[in-house]
Amino acid sequence: MGKLSIEDLRRIKEREMARMSLREGDHRAKITVHMGTCGIASGARKILEAFLEAVQASGTTEVLITQSGCAGLCNREPMATVEIRGEAPVKYVDLDPDKARRIFQEHVMGGKVVEDYALGRGSETTAG
Repeated sequence: MGKLSIEDLRRIKEREMARMSLREGDHRAKITVHMGTCGIASGARKILEAFLEAVQASGTTEVLITQSGCAGLCNREPMATVEIRGEAPVKYVDLDPDKARRIFQEHVMGGKVVEDYALGRGSETTAG
């Protein structure tokens, strides 16, 4: 690899700052990629990267990308949860990067749950 110029460093900084801004702020939708040890071993990093790339390519600033630990279903990893403001969360399982991109286009951007990959809808907590 050759020497990096100041301009190269500026472009790298701008690209990474834009990617980090996808993880902050008040947004219409939130995608949580489950990144426990089991998720990472199953390929969750590629899922996170696919979602980040899809958001960046779309130009939207209304989608928050975040990560969490294990969701407790290790045999269904990699997994992600999509939350659209005002709707029940949807947990997606057995993901790969192509499935993540489809979920982003159809559910996050289009508002239609991708039933093929959805495990369930709604909160995982119980009312006391």
